[in-house]
Amino acid sequence: MKLFTDWGFSWEGWRHNQRGEYWVVAQAILILGLFFLPAYRPSGLMLTPPWIYITWGVAGLVAGLAIALFGKGLLDLGKSLTPLPYPRDDGALVQSGVYGIVRHPVYSGVILVVLSLAIAQLSLSHLLATAILFIFFNAKASREEEWLRQKYPDYDAYQQRVKKLIPWVY
Repeated sequence: MKLFTDWGFSWEGWRHNQRGEYWVVAQAILILGLFFLPAYRPSGLMLTPPWIYITWGVAGLVAGLAIALFGKGLLDLGKSLTPLPYPRDDGALVQSGVYGIVRHPVYSGVILVVLSLAIAQLSLSHLLATAILFIFFNAKASREEEWLRQKYPDYDAYQQRVKKLIPWVY
């Protein structure tokens, strides 16, 4: 229970969404929904070797990047880690490591994992899920950044220097 209070969760917060608790619930629902999402492939879309192996290779590279961003993002946050979009009271603004490449690497990692599934399975339903997750995490990150700007005066400069979700692109 201490872990949850350290992260900033409270009964009052859950009742009033003070620190973005509802974003965490929506995120959990979206991610859990992925386990029940069937792969939809257009009829006639069957790859043969070597194309299937190339597709799997691309999916593997995307998955590797996803795992690297996600894992390094968690590690680099250290004590500032919280699932809530509201920054921890005892947290610090992390601008080094993977956070020097992208402002929200954990969100990027989740998006890229689903994209790698879409590629590996040639699944249009997973490609749509990737787009939905991108829209969701972009909105969550925007809300989070409002709070980060309020807490950290140098966040604006960081925001100008480092892209939001896609390294060097967006």
